[in-house]
Amino acid sequence: MSKNEQLGTLLRSMEKVVVAFSGGVDSSFLLKRAQDELGSDNVLAVVVASELFRQEEFDGAVRLAEEMGVPVHRVSMRELEDENIVNNTPESWYYSKKMLYKALNETAETFGFSYVLDGMIKDDEDDFRPGMRARTEAGVRSPIQEVGMYKQEIRELSKALDIPVWDKPASCSLASRIPYGTPIDRQKITQVDQAERFIQSLGFKIVRVRHHGELARVEVRPVEMLSLMQKKDQVLMKLRSLGFSYISIDLDGYRTGSMNEVLEDKKNTTSVG
Repeated sequence: MSKNEQLGTLLRSMEKVVVAFSGGVDSSFLLKRAQDELGSDNVLAVVVASELFRQEEFDGAVRLAEEMGVPVHRVSMRELEDENIVNNTPESWYYSKKMLYKALNETAETFGFSYVLDGMIKDDEDDFRPGMRARTEAGVRSPIQEVGMYKQEIRELSKALDIPVWDKPASCSLASRIPYGTPIDRQKITQVDQAERFIQSLGFKIVRVRHHGELARVEVRPVEMLSLMQKKDQVLMKLRSLGFSYISIDLDGYRTGSMNEVLEDKKNTTSVG
């Protein structure tokens, strides 16, 4: 039995599910497969309006779920009111996910759904993911991860199913651009958001602007670094207008979880005898 067939069997056993829906590749694939196996009446897409994500991500997720013909429920989260999240330690992600899963479980109970599902995948096991502990504590299931599916497999299956976001770049919390130990606030989130939007408007599809106080560390794909340098005057002017004094290009280029690299470095340093 293929992984996709295993996923179908697993979903059918759940009968009635709430899906944490972000509009990204993984949750869109999960929502589509749940809809195929259970029917739209037995699936509820819950889309969260977060202070740490872009509004268009929320709007896009709602629109996509509606286009798919799945009922949508909207939930709001106020992460900046929780000191455990604002303090921005590695454990902040645990508290952020805990807040999310609490809202999802309350929604499932209110509407009479049996299971809450999220779109975690097999690849997530290889990164620092304190949210997994919150997920387990909340009793939330990750069916794609449970059947051992990786990102590339999900993209290929999503393309075959004509899911429009099959090739969408990864999106994550804007707070992930701020180094651990630096408190999160609305000003920093806004600076990062506007800086990334501007660079994207210059033709760069994947951009991360890491916030280091007065320094903005820009990540684009390595093949686009020369192009970014050719547009450096525009980038410098815009990012300085947002409050950054220094702007650098990360020579390693874009990669997911780059803020977690410091955790690995500390772990390796500690383990050396």
